[in-house]
Parts: sequence; structure tokens; C-alpha cells
Amino acid sequence: MADAIAGGGADLDGRYANSPLKPWFDQLKSRNGLCCSSADGFVVEDADWEAKNGHYRVRVPKSPDSKVMVWIDVPDTSVISEPNKAERTMVWPVYFDDDTDDEDYPYIFIRCFMPGSMT
Repeated sequence: MADAIAGGGADLDGRYANSPLKPWFDQLKSRNGLCCSSADGFVVEDADWEAKNGHYRVRVPKSPDSKVMVWIDVPDTSVISEPNKAERTMVWPVYFDDDTDDEDYPYIFIRCFMPGSMT
């Protein structure tokens, strides 16, 4: 999984409190709401996201602590439309767990996705 970026995510331990981008991250939102309110964002490498026919998909861990990566379609409502001050692709996945043995769990919802440049 890619590195967290300064100011990204919920910053529960305060390590990004002095980042110059912290106020920007704190207000960053998609049509689903504030990105950092319920999910930790992280940088996505160019090989782990793609754009096709005006839509995005991204590879994220299958569960928060998993090394297994899965491709997830990014809902249009999750795409951040403002300029990317972080200058790197970022994603904020939210994991919903269920107590069943269903292999489709945990369910992954992309709360926010901020495309970078595929160079």
C-alpha cells in the first residue's frame, strides 16, 4: 500500500497538525461529504489507478490491514473536482464489515478519489 500523505486522512495522532496542506485537507470533499471525516486517505501509485471512458477505478487493500489488493470502480460522486494541491493521486476508502463468511465482505466504498497525473 502507498504512503499516507502529510495532512491526509483523519490524523488521529496529530502528526500532520503542522502541515501547510492540513487546512486544505480538512475541507476537502467529494459529493459524498468531507473526505477526512470518516476515512484515512493515502497516495496511490500510477499503476494502481486508471481512467477509462471518463470513469476511474483504483486498487486498494481488500481490507484495512490486507496485503491483497482489489480493483474498485470509483463512483462519480466520489471524484474530487477541485485542483489537486497534493499533486499526487489519493483515495479515501471506507470499509464496512459484516459478521458473515461472505467472501464479498468487507464491502469497500470509495468516499473520495483525487486523480493525479498519469505520467
